[in-house]
Amino acid sequence: MMLTEETPSAGQQEQAQSAPAAQPAPLKGAAPVPAPGPAAPAETKPPSDAKPPASQPVKVPQENRIFAIKTTSKQERTVADSIMKAITTNATDIKVVAVIVPNELQGYVLVETPEKMNRIEQLVEKIPHARAVVRRGKDEGEKSSMALAEVAHFLVPKPVVSGIEEGTIVELIAGPFKGEKAVVKRVDSAKEEITVELYESVVPIPITVRGDNVRVVEKVSDNK
Repeated sequence: MMLTEETPSAGQQEQAQSAPAAQPAPLKGAAPVPAPGPAAPAETKPPSDAKPPASQPVKVPQENRIFAIKTTSKQERTVADSIMKAITTNATDIKVVAVIVPNELQGYVLVETPEKMNRIEQLVEKIPHARAVVRRGKDEGEKSSMALAEVAHFLVPKPVVSGIEEGTIVELIAGPFKGEKAVVKRVDSAKEEITVELYESVVPIPITVRGDNVRVVEKVSDNK
């Protein structure tokens, strides 16, 4: 008897092509092999010639100084206004933080500034009625400026009745009795008022006025 080789039909060929390939069975005791996943991106390194970012310079704040400027007599306010006008209108690039005009310091104006002395001298040359920057003795350097503690008492407002006491002779500079002289009978520091009696009044009538409405003519201590 002769053996003949059986040829597979067309349907059997299609099933063989569509069926997945058989995976080989893992060996007994071997660890399972994980399925291959997407490849991890390669780590990028900066080029060796790359330079680190440049650091920003740190600005150190300048300390303010206080200079005294000598002015023409009774022109302190004019000088102060001229300085502030020059600053606000950008007529000069010199920096000025504040201008102080103390009533007790006649003939002088105090200027607070971060600038050096030579710069303030340049400012004085441009300001009418400003004469010079005060130098301390033979000191020609920055020690001619003053510390805040030296001018702090100018920054504290004083009561308008300061220096007025009972018996003081004053002149009224405002109100219906302007120009009249009177003697102080009582001082009210809390209300900043004083009670006076007019010199030329036939009948002494007490009048209460504000302390800034009178000018001291003669103090009680002057008669002692």
